[in-house]
Amino acid sequence: MRMWLLLFLLLPAGLYVPSVAAQSPEAAVRAVIDQLFDGMRAGDSTRVRAVFHPQARLWTIAERDGTPVLREGAVDRFVAAVGSPRDAVWDERIRDVEIRVDDRMAAAWVPYAFFLGDAFSHCGVNALQLVDDGPGWRILALTDTRRQDGCERWTEGGDGQGADGNPDG
Repeated sequence: MRMWLLLFLLLPAGLYVPSVAAQSPEAAVRAVIDQLFDGMRAGDSTRVRAVFHPQARLWTIAERDGTPVLREGAVDRFVAAVGSPRDAVWDERIRDVEIRVDDRMAAAWVPYAFFLGDAFSHCGVNALQLVDDGPGWRILALTDTRRQDGCERWTEGGDGQGADGNPDG
C-alpha cells in the first residue's frame, strides 16, 4: 500500500520535469561548426580550440602559378592566431552547409566567404571530417580551398546570407 501511495505522489512530479530533447547528430555537428566560426568572430581561442580533436589536422589546397599546392597548417598555431589581437574581425560567413553522419563519423561541406571586418578577402569551401569519440563531436580534419575569383554570390550585392536571411540559406 505504501508503494502505491508513494508512486501516486511522485508520478505527478515526473510530469512537470522539463524534457530534454535529444539533439540529432546533424544538429550536434552543426553546433560544432557554428562554434568554430562564432569563436573566430569573437577572437575566442578557447571556444575554437574546444572544437578540434587533439589529433586534428588542417589543410589548404590552392594553386600557385597554375600548379596545385597542398599546405598543412598547425591547429595550435591557428588557435593562437584566432586569440591574437587584431584590428578587424575574422568573419567567415557560411551557407548551404551539407552534413552527412554515419555512426560516430561525420562529414560537412561548408561553402564560405572570409571577410576582414567588412572587407572581402576570399571564398572557398571547408571540407570537415568530424568524429564523436566520447566527449562529443570534434573536428578531426579541416581542408579548405581559397580563391578570389568565382566569389560573386558573396560579393556582388549579397552579404553571403541565404534567401531566408540565415547564413546557410
